[in-house]
Amino acid sequence: MNALTEPATRTRQPLLDDAIIALRAPTQVWSRASGDAGGGAIDGVYHGDVRHVRELELSCDESEVEWISAAPDGPSRVVFSAVLRGIDDDTPDPKVRLLRERVVLPGEVRETWTLRSARDEPVSATLRLRVGAEFASLHDVKAGAPEAGVAEVSARDATASARSQTASFTLEATGGSVAADGAEIRAVWPLDLPARGEATASWRIALADTTLVVSGPTASSGVNVTAAVEASRGGDPRLGRWLEVALGDLDALRLTLPQHPDDAFYAAGAPWFFTLFGRDSLWAARLALPLDVGMAASTLRVLARLQGDRDEPDSAQEPGKILHELRATTLVQPGEGIALPPLYYGTVDATALWVCLLADAWRAGMPETEVSALVPALRGALDWLVRHGDNDGDGFIDYLDRTGHGLANQGWKDSGDSIQWRDGRLAEGPIALCEVQGYAYEAARAGAEILEHLAGDAEEASRLRTWAADLRARFAEAYWVETPEGRYPAVALDRHKQPVDTLTSNIGHLLGTGILDPGDEAHIARLLLGPSLSSGFGIRTMSTGAAGYWPLSYHGGSVWTHDTAIAVHGMLRAGLHAEAEQVVAGLLAAAEAFSYRVPELHSGDPVTEVSRPAPYPAACRPQAWSAAAAVVALSAVRKR
Repeated sequence: MNALTEPATRTRQPLLDDAIIALRAPTQVWSRASGDAGGGAIDGVYHGDVRHVRELELSCDESEVEWISAAPDGPSRVVFSAVLRGIDDDTPDPKVRLLRERVVLPGEVRETWTLRSARDEPVSATLRLRVGAEFASLHDVKAGAPEAGVAEVSARDATASARSQTASFTLEATGGSVAADGAEIRAVWPLDLPARGEATASWRIALADTTLVVSGPTASSGVNVTAAVEASRGGDPRLGRWLEVALGDLDALRLTLPQHPDDAFYAAGAPWFFTLFGRDSLWAARLALPLDVGMAASTLRVLARLQGDRDEPDSAQEPGKILHELRATTLVQPGEGIALPPLYYGTVDATALWVCLLADAWRAGMPETEVSALVPALRGALDWLVRHGDNDGDGFIDYLDRTGHGLANQGWKDSGDSIQWRDGRLAEGPIALCEVQGYAYEAARAGAEILEHLAGDAEEASRLRTWAADLRARFAEAYWVETPEGRYPAVALDRHKQPVDTLTSNIGHLLGTGILDPGDEAHIARLLLGPSLSSGFGIRTMSTGAAGYWPLSYHGGSVWTHDTAIAVHGMLRAGLHAEAEQVVAGLLAAAEAFSYRVPELHSGDPVTEVSRPAPYPAACRPQAWSAAAAVVALSAVRKR
């Protein structure tokens, strides 16, 4: 019995909603409200796809440490505050405080502990740090079954190191002493506080991994956060606060590939997706495009360098295809029968989205020399679209996992139960998603424009426009359905070319692509704003009228902020400004409910029942495309 056929165990994915995170990709620290790690399944210090440190614990010999606050200051800094009443006097006000400042940098974690006393006499305290080395795979942590990979721990004076076969870290305890005990490292600082004075202790961990395929960028972000926040003034004040948090998170999620350190992209999200994802990186860059053309350009170049150049069934690679994700090692999810190779191309939409982003970036001011340099990749992507659309004679872009261990669903709703009929039955593949046809139509026309203007290829441009027109006509004939919920495009066609009739948020992705008539776009916008799809905090992934609806289903009734933002993006392109503003009002309500760090997804509970949406407890945060939704909200306000 191998790893893919073992029966599912009772392990569970860690819940994230009550954890504190500080990050600077590719490094992240998850902890409790005390700053200590180890009390939650997600806790620890991660670098790339490895949890180097499982436990962090601060203690004081002379007093219990009573934590009273955790104050994040941007994505990479948190200050935790405690009182030490064991060395305090007998008055009601606490007079001895401990501040624990944590800062995360790429490959580094730093903490400074500051003891402050308002007592009129000197105070002594001994502070201790316990570090539990682990080196567990991030994938195993996500599966709820982490396995430690510690090989060696040693200490000398104020320095300690721990290493596995490929990963390592070094702890430096400035002013303290360090000892090793098995997989644990212990540091101690005896501190003397003068009357009404303070004393400090500090330490840093430097992390390394020889298998890491991504790295932190050396250049700063090109986004002017102050200007963006200023542009929101005069409207809803929540938008400025959301932008400030969201743009900080996007900055912290920037990564590069070591071979090309000048070209950054957005990691999909923390903690599980701290790497390059084709679809996620493209949509995040596209939603943020009004503020950062440079990120769109560099994302396009990164993905073009990894564009498929051969047929390789095991990785789903095909010539011209844009990848799904990049990892250091094979991603194995035993309970789901999934094993994805490090370079995996199992995505049906990233190729068209790459073309759409190229066109958008060109129109937004990406230098034509840079666009022209990507014309060979553009031709490859367009060839893949046309070739793939014609592979079974129906002209639609579809997908089917032929490996037996890849993703069963290869659109953005990639969970196994995401494509359902209204009665709850799962659709059989090959699946041709409705939004992918919209992306393909837009990509073909946009690609034709670029080829005509920058390559002088009028003949190919004409062929692409003809192909797109045929796709549009076929779509109008094949996808529209009538159900008790109304008339709308089906979420997909199944293997029998039948329209899968569930009403879903996927139809919002069609807006602005050009594949619909203006009247149909307005009709779809009304459906998206109706009570079965709109929760008041965003657009549900699945209508409440579907048998499979559940407000905490990953793709069957929850709300994903980026999904809602894509609908707003399309509404703005379609000239549906009033509808876009109505949807943005719900996004702002959700942003406020989550202290302006909107998670990957949240519940689809209606605003008529709850004052704030319930968190989906395993949702990632921050998530790049959720953060980039704030820029779309800004665009909607600017269109007034």
